[in-house]
Amino acid sequence: MAATYYKLQSPKTFPPLLRNPPSIPSGHVSLLGSLDYPFHCSTRRGYNIEANAKKKNPWLDLFDDGEDPDMETGSLFANGMQEEDPRPPDDPDNPYGFLKFPPGYAVEIASLALKVRGDVRRCCCLISGGVYENLLFFPAIQLLKNRYPGVQIDVVASERGKQTYELNKNVRWANVYDIDDDFPEPAEYVDILGVVKNRYYDMVLSTKLAGLGHAAFVFMTSARDRASYIYPNVNAAGAGLLLSETFEANSLNLSDGGYNMYHQMVDWLGRPFREVPRQTVPPLRVSISRKLKEVVEAKYKKAGVEKGKYVIIHGIESDSKASMQSRGDSDSLLPIEVWVEIADVVRDVTPLFVIPHEKERENVEENFGEEASIIFITTPGQLAALVNDSAGVIATNTAAIQLAIAREKPCIALFCSEEMGNKFVPQAEDKKCLIISSKTGKLIDIDVEAIKTAVQTFNLAPALV
Repeated sequence: MAATYYKLQSPKTFPPLLRNPPSIPSGHVSLLGSLDYPFHCSTRRGYNIEANAKKKNPWLDLFDDGEDPDMETGSLFANGMQEEDPRPPDDPDNPYGFLKFPPGYAVEIASLALKVRGDVRRCCCLISGGVYENLLFFPAIQLLKNRYPGVQIDVVASERGKQTYELNKNVRWANVYDIDDDFPEPAEYVDILGVVKNRYYDMVLSTKLAGLGHAAFVFMTSARDRASYIYPNVNAAGAGLLLSETFEANSLNLSDGGYNMYHQMVDWLGRPFREVPRQTVPPLRVSISRKLKEVVEAKYKKAGVEKGKYVIIHGIESDSKASMQSRGDSDSLLPIEVWVEIADVVRDVTPLFVIPHEKERENVEENFGEEASIIFITTPGQLAALVNDSAGVIATNTAAIQLAIAREKPCIALFCSEEMGNKFVPQAEDKKCLIISSKTGKLIDIDVEAIKTAVQTFNLAPALV
């Protein structure tokens, strides 16, 4: 393959290519290394602009003094937003594809803008938590697609968290690995590290609170930009040495932040930079495949309800992981006896009980009667398709509330406190969501009569979908 060369305006205006020289040799062989021009390298870490400057934590990096005021930048690929990847498509007549040489043995195409402007062609997101936490990361993924056109986004999440990404068309690959496991199996640890490292990511984002151990894992991916949340205490000591950007969590449980739990990372990703304006955070949206809709439609018709003529009841007390609760709100399930009282006042539409485990079916039939409409749903994709075909949702603080908001369905959300409701569903009035909270701070003490009144007055009529 013919080598690609870049015409430079002047050696003096050539911008700094290596702001953060990696301490571990990378497998990349780039054409940029053959340019004989003086580089103005800086050992100071960080890409933040002055407007996004924040107070440095001395526990992280004792030698980090912030931005270099004497840094000079040129005009070639220095400003503006990146363009789509110019890489030619794979050759369909070649069984080995196009330009797919073994890494480390052949020259790879490297854009000059990757070094100068900080373009991101491949990004990996390490997401901590279950379904709820991964679902709330969707706006950040859409922000990445808007900020870096053509970026390929991959995800590493837990077994439950990975299921969420059948609802996200922006994610290329999703790998299963529980980054919350403090003592992982060595074979699994080395395997996922090799998988991530061999994909040569330009950026790695992590939502796990990092100490020195997790920061070392992110550092060994050899990514250029390594951003992660860190502990808000002394456990974060040393993490800043291995990360290029850190976000100090407000508490030891990141999910305590509710809907905006990732606001620090999102603010950094959308920051204005090199003539690119600040990117606004898009709302939570999910996409549902046709096959998924067909599977769910067959299930709810078997349960005895019709499309657009049922209301979802979600949040039945159970020990199943398929309840899809948030880690920031452990008091978010109600016993079946309370749900039966609520379902008795539903008119014009059929209440459809969503159970996370088959063992709950007998309890529902015993309390509501044999004529109860019951459906067994365990994955967020099937729950989203069920919400999409419903007339509305009545649920506690589970993923069903966020999916109803994403699909713009009317919903009644039950919370243990008013503060918790405002935290997880901000600006509820604009989202066709009615919040009913307990006065005592315990969900079991919620006013059932207030819920009944809300069900009768709220717009939960049959819908044309």
